[in-house]
Amino acid sequence: MPPSTSREAARASLSFHDILSDDGTHLRAWTNDPEGTIEGPTVVLCNGLGTNPHLWPGLLEPDCGVRVVSWFHRGVGGSERPRDPDHVRIEHFVEDALSVMDHFDLDRTVLMGWSMGVNTMFELAHRNPERVRGLFAVCGVPGDTFATMLGPLHLPRPVARAITVNIARAGTLLGRALTPLVRRIPVGPRTIGMLSHTGFMLPVADPEAAAEGVAEFLTTPVDWYAHLALSTSEHARVSLSSVRVPARFVASKYDVLAGARDMATAAARMIDADYFEFPNSHFLPLERPEEIQWLLKDFLEQVD
Repeated sequence: MPPSTSREAARASLSFHDILSDDGTHLRAWTNDPEGTIEGPTVVLCNGLGTNPHLWPGLLEPDCGVRVVSWFHRGVGGSERPRDPDHVRIEHFVEDALSVMDHFDLDRTVLMGWSMGVNTMFELAHRNPERVRGLFAVCGVPGDTFATMLGPLHLPRPVARAITVNIARAGTLLGRALTPLVRRIPVGPRTIGMLSHTGFMLPVADPEAAAEGVAEFLTTPVDWYAHLALSTSEHARVSLSSVRVPARFVASKYDVLAGARDMATAAARMIDADYFEFPNSHFLPLERPEEIQWLLKDFLEQVD
């Protein structure tokens, strides 16, 4: 299928729903199964902070075999900002996830998380274990994420946390000035090609899909995204002794946003968890969509 036709099919595979979270915030939820025809298990995706469905091209294929339900974070992609701007912590994202599950009549299901979404799904499993059947973590840790960042540089955890938190803090101050500049960045396959040689991202499987996802990501005002990041940086590590469902951790060796070493130790401390590592960056859903899909389906079969 030509790339342009594939992108149109991916957009057609999405449907959007307006739902209400517990504190009255209107959220925009989405699913890759608009017609209810996918014959396969359902997972709730706790997505990366401020990200969108187009950064998961493998899950938008008509034959992916997995029904995905997710939502846009507060103030992102059609979800409104809360009346109280402090209501953007991980515990509020947990409330959002539960509201999404209720909207789609999901009493108990497997959660899949990417990046900061891994914090969300582990916090949900800790607070509401009766709603969770399994946890599939991609490039994320069960809390205290900012201390694990810059892992390939082997910095002490307090130093890594101080650097990354202060970057987020600077974003809240400078974001309004930076937003018009960021929105002028021409995002296309060529831009993705340049980005994939920086080490922050490595070569992706589908540059056009990556460009669409990155372009939509950049529509979020920089100061609001930095505010989200700064709020989630306060999320402490979840006690893994309270999480007693199967888990799978999929990490990247060169990830600067979630330490692979910390993912490995988290898997080792759980009763029923396994660990996989790729020589990739934080953007595994774009770089290795087929492998992620296979690992997800294999995990769902084991949970079943």
